[in-house]
Order: sequence, then structure tokens, then C-alpha cells
Amino acid sequence: MKIVRKDLIPNGPGSVKMVPVDSDDLWYVYNLIAAGDSVMAVTVRKVLREVASGGRDAERVKLKLEIKVEEIADYDKEGSVLRVRGKNILENEYVKKGAYHTLELDLHRPFVLRKDVWDSLALEVLKQASDPGASADLAVVLMQEGLAHILLVGRSMTITRSRIETSIPRKHGPAIAGYDSALNKFFENVIQAFLKHVDFNVVQCAVIASPGFTKEQFRDYLILEADRRNLRPIIENKSRIILAHASSGYKHSLREVLDAPNVMNMIKDTKAAEEVRALKDFFNMLSNDPSRACYGEKHVEVALERLAVQTLLITDNLFRNADTATRKKYVNLVNSVKDIGGTVHIFSSLHVSGEQLAQITGIAAILRFPLPDLEDIEM
Repeated sequence: MKIVRKDLIPNGPGSVKMVPVDSDDLWYVYNLIAAGDSVMAVTVRKVLREVASGGRDAERVKLKLEIKVEEIADYDKEGSVLRVRGKNILENEYVKKGAYHTLELDLHRPFVLRKDVWDSLALEVLKQASDPGASADLAVVLMQEGLAHILLVGRSMTITRSRIETSIPRKHGPAIAGYDSALNKFFENVIQAFLKHVDFNVVQCAVIASPGFTKEQFRDYLILEADRRNLRPIIENKSRIILAHASSGYKHSLREVLDAPNVMNMIKDTKAAEEVRALKDFFNMLSNDPSRACYGEKHVEVALERLAVQTLLITDNLFRNADTATRKKYVNLVNSVKDIGGTVHIFSSLHVSGEQLAQITGIAAILRFPLPDLEDIEM
């Protein structure tokens, strides 16, 4: 994220002019904008003009609008567009004050965000968004014979870039003659998608994962074809293409890949890796020492009152609440854990680990000491 201008008071009002430069940046913007904020951007509006013949002609004009946000109308992560809807508060000749308008925020287009209160969480999101070293992209090819998904794991979300499906005959019986050619055709389609979507200037490494030996077969084919066709991006980054086990070529197997020791080692300093580690530690604690792990808002709040929270795990979805008091409650919860020396992990709901945390209420904690009586408190 490029920050053009920042004029704000921490825990007070202010504005920030920014330009999203990649799809992760729009996710940060999605987490920053809340109902009651105002957003100013250049937009295109269709207007009707009187023409000499007496009729009316439609014309598209560019204009600057500022709206008081009432809702995020749509977030299209694949198309990298965020749409916010609200009432216009900037008078101009085409749009009256108080008229509803939907602003489209997309890549490389500046906008200004104003807030009455830039709380600690908003400031943290802004800091992460503007940190050029925070990008932690990882490319993953999840595959099995005849099916592959190419996924990009970014700082704040996982995007499916391509799905490749090819019919492959069985390896036994009369169809065996067509097996090799069908498999090579499948591998070729995966290579084309790999070259199109995996940029080694952005990703730290590319992981090929599958059940059985499909991953080894594909890597061998990839390296052979790269040498034969002089595919420089592959040849120059051979050492950054690693293998991992996955139980299938479907997207849900990504969790296993991110948990693999060799993958974790490559991305160990990234936000995605921290989330995976923290969630794994929580579930281990829940299994082996359940009185030192809890989840659910009520249980976590009681544990915090007793100064027992060592690590807080919370999804960003909980902060995206139109009710200011609810958001403030969760912000205060995060600050309280930090104040007692605890660690906080805010999980992206668009990462596989965030989805997993959301399944158990979206809030959990690892405790400094056992609290066996928590189980008796109704959630």
C-alpha cells in the first residue's frame, strides 16, 4: 500500500490518502473501512444532458465524490475491487448531497479515508498494509492425477488463480495406451498455468503437493521442459520449488501443505506461518492440557479478567462490525491482552487458518496457567 498523506491523531480523528497496489492491499482497506467513516475518490457517473433537438443524451462524467459509508456493498477478491455504499456529502453539480452512491475502490486508484476515531487496531492494520517487507506470498500447486489448483497464499488471503482438470484414462486394461499422453497433456496445462500465475519476483517459494508420486512426476516434467524450452523463470528458481504431501488436489488440502516442516521453514517469518503455528499450538494445548486452552467470547473474557491469557487468537471478521460499541469491545480486548504482556494473532478470515478458527467461534486463547473451572461457565 502506498500512503500518500497521513493526517491523523491516534485514538482521535483524521484522514489518510492511500493507493492500493496489490490485491492484499484491498483486503487491508476492507478491514479499515467501517460504517460511519467517509471515503473520497474519483468516480464515473452517468448523467443526462439536454440536447439541441430537445431530447436527452446520456454521458459519463468523472467527478470527485465523498460518501459517508453505510455498508461495504461488495468485495470481489478475484477481480480486486471493493465497493462501498453511502450518502454523498460533497456537493457538486451532478450528485446532490444526501444522494446514495456506490464508490468502486480498485488497484492503483487513490482515495482518502476519514475516521472520527483511528483506534489502535486501525493503526495496526494501516502499519501492516504500508510495510513493503510484509509480503509473504507463497505459490502452491495442489494436484492429483487429472486435477490441479494453483493457489497464491498472500499476507492476508488465499486466492485460487487456476483450476486445471483433464480426463485421464485408467492405468490398467485397454485404456493404458492413452494414459501417458493424457498425463503429459495434463502436466503441460499445469505448466502453462504455472508460468502465467507464479511470479518468483513476488513469491518466496512454490510448493508442489499431491498424494502419491504425482508431485515428483510433475516436478521432473517441469524441470525437463524448462531445460528443453529454456524457460528462465523455472531454471533460475529450481531451488525454490519444493515438494510436500497433500491428501488430494482439492483446496481443503492446503492446510496440510502449510503445516509441512519444509514449507514452514521457507515461510517461517511470514504472517501466514505465524497463524498456522499459533493455531497448531492452540489445538495441541486443547488436546494435551485442556485446562490451559479456551475458546468462545465469554470464556476468553473470564480468562483475561484473571490475567491468564498468554496468546489470543481472533479473526478479523469480529472487528468488521457496524456496531461501534462491539468493535470497540474487541479492540479493548486485544489491547488488554497486550497490556498484560500477552501475544495477539489476528487471523485473516480469507486464509485457511482463519476459516478453521472461525469454526470454533473466531476467538480462542492459550493460557499462562490452568483454569479448570472455565468449563463450568456457560458460553
